[in-house]
Amino acid sequence: MLAALFWLSLLLLFYIYFGYPLLVKAMASLCSMAIRVGADHQPRVSILIAAYNEAKDIEATLRNKVDLDYPADKLEVLVISDESDDGTDDIVQRVAAESRIPIRLFRQEPRQGKTSGLNTLVPEAAGDIILFSDANSQWDIRAVSKLCRNFADADVGYVTGKMVYVNKDGSLVGDGCSAYMKYENWLRKQETRIGSVVGVDGGIDAMRKSLYQLLKADQLPDFVQPLKVVEQGYRVVYEPEALLKEEALSDSNSEFSMRVRVSLRALWALKDMKHLMNPLRDPVFAWQLVSHKLLRYIAFVPLVTLALSTLLLARSHGIYMLAFLSLIVFVGLAWTGHKREGQGQPLSVIYSIPYYFLLLNIASYKAVGAFLKGEKKVIWNPRKG
Repeated sequence: MLAALFWLSLLLLFYIYFGYPLLVKAMASLCSMAIRVGADHQPRVSILIAAYNEAKDIEATLRNKVDLDYPADKLEVLVISDESDDGTDDIVQRVAAESRIPIRLFRQEPRQGKTSGLNTLVPEAAGDIILFSDANSQWDIRAVSKLCRNFADADVGYVTGKMVYVNKDGSLVGDGCSAYMKYENWLRKQETRIGSVVGVDGGIDAMRKSLYQLLKADQLPDFVQPLKVVEQGYRVVYEPEALLKEEALSDSNSEFSMRVRVSLRALWALKDMKHLMNPLRDPVFAWQLVSHKLLRYIAFVPLVTLALSTLLLARSHGIYMLAFLSLIVFVGLAWTGHKREGQGQPLSVIYSIPYYFLLLNIASYKAVGAFLKGEKKVIWNPRKG
């Protein structure tokens, strides 16, 4: 019985992190769906930014958008201040007065969160394409052009770009987080080739305004809105040349809190959109959504059962003793990574990947616990690097 639990847990973990990506890669190699890209396709666009007390970052973010290499007469920025009280509004108005493109400020009172803010902005947007930026997001100068070229294909409804975490000096973040992002971006590239991706970043996304649907305040727009695009029969695709640089969180507590919050809202999103996991509706996308999202969020379960069965089987020697020793080494490396980060030391890949892997799974465990208790997260403070 214990041996069966060990192998079942191991196989499930392998499928979640390696088997599913390899199957997607194989499918993409057999039947790839091309995107009919139009290099000169430049529709009118509106960039939407929801901000709460972002005085530290909002000016740099707005100037980044003003400097984008895109026709000024086809570009506008809409900012909604979610009852900010730190001078964010004054900064937006000052930058708007000097800007070569329209920048419009809206105010949301009382504070209602990002989703409600976007619901308010979208009807005010003049663009055929709406783009979503975080209040601290720095886009590559050609990002809008790279995103919009995909909309020349009438089947494409939503496009997500490539996010790269950087340190305060602009250098790439440590190997753990960057390795995770490389893994996710590689998977998004393969999923695009078979139809649609099932996860986006949210800080550099674009969609057809005509497909936008009003969401409940507690729904995660970065997750639910792309699913609603798929629900309407359009593709959600990944554009690796539309780049976003975002400052990484500087400590594990901030990273952990963010991961718990995002995971909790994603679980509620999966519940709201559970009909998309029905294989009778769209078997390929249902398989993707279950494998890439649902199983990933509950991967801590086979992780725990694998650890317990390994401990109990270790006395049997052979492969189980080897598994036990591997478990000890893995946890030891993760703990060392945690301690080194706490001391402000740089993490090599040998420490950061085990550490980040366990951080994500512990965050998922906490999020699932909150989900089962019926907890929801609508508003929160901005990320602090």
